Amino acid sequence: MSDFFNSGWSVFIAVVTVLSLVACLALLVIASRRRVMADDNTTGHVWDEDVRELNNPLPRWWMWLFVITVVFSAIYLALYPGLGSLTGTLKWSSMGQFEAEQAKARETIAPIYAKYASMPAEQLAKTPEAMAIGERLYLNNCSQCHGSDARGSKGFPDLTDGDWLGGSGTDYIAKTIAEGRQGAMPPMAAAIGTGDDVRNVANYVLSLSGSPHDNVAAQLGKAKFAACAACHGPDGKGNQAIGAPNLTDKVWLHGWGEQAIVGMINSGKTNVMPPQGRLLTPDQVHVLAAYVWNLSQSPRASASN
Repeated sequence: MSDFFNSGWSVFIAVVTVLSLVACLALLVIASRRRVMADDNTTGHVWDEDVRELNNPLPRWWMWLFVITVVFSAIYLALYPGLGSLTGTLKWSSMGQFEAEQAKARETIAPIYAKYASMPAEQLAKTPEAMAIGERLYLNNCSQCHGSDARGSKGFPDLTDGDWLGGSGTDYIAKTIAEGRQGAMPPMAAAIGTGDDVRNVANYVLSLSGSPHDNVAAQLGKAKFAACAACHGPDGKGNQAIGAPNLTDKVWLHGWGEQAIVGMINSGKTNVMPPQGRLLTPDQVHVLAAYVWNLSQSPRASASN
């Protein structure tokens, strides 16, 4: 009931619920009474010449079953939340049960991770059991965005290529997993100039990585790129300290080509990775960070760097 704007809605729900239970009992009492409406115990209604509606009360067992249901509902609402914002006498909540189950689960698995807590990432990466655990953690918590092969997709970084926006190393990866990360590029069209200027800068950016581009437009856009150099550097190689991407490495997180870059310049972009610290213990984060770090240590990742 926390979504309600004021307590009046909570009171309204509680009153309607109680009145509904009372109305159910009243209806059962009324329906159980035997009232003969004709000498032959019919209502007097006849269909198809000989089909008559009898006026029999509900069977007693059926009526008492309904009564038991209503009583059970009343007891349930007294013990558990259901009457507006009232928490119930047992003080139970789904969040409380979830947190208790999580605490129990963490206590159970703590000995498994304890032996890995003091091991550096390089050593964990050579421990098959630790990497198997890291893989399961990754598949359960990270693959939904970065893919089961960790190669990402548009808007979701490839974790196997060694291209890190905000830092590198296992400490950075562990911090990002636990606390999340937000990267933002502001719209830059106003600082660059006209629509043609934006297009020229986009072609200049493409030229930095040797991608197909319009040479004339790229030359015209080189001077205007100064508006971008504050973050991406005069050579376009980025700045990890502020999370500015390297524009020379052919890694395109949000799409490749002139139109994609023009859209980025005009509209900007905000990318968010949610924190996982509430779902994972520090020891789990440590193993997962080692696993993610190890993904970028393959020959393919080294070659791409």
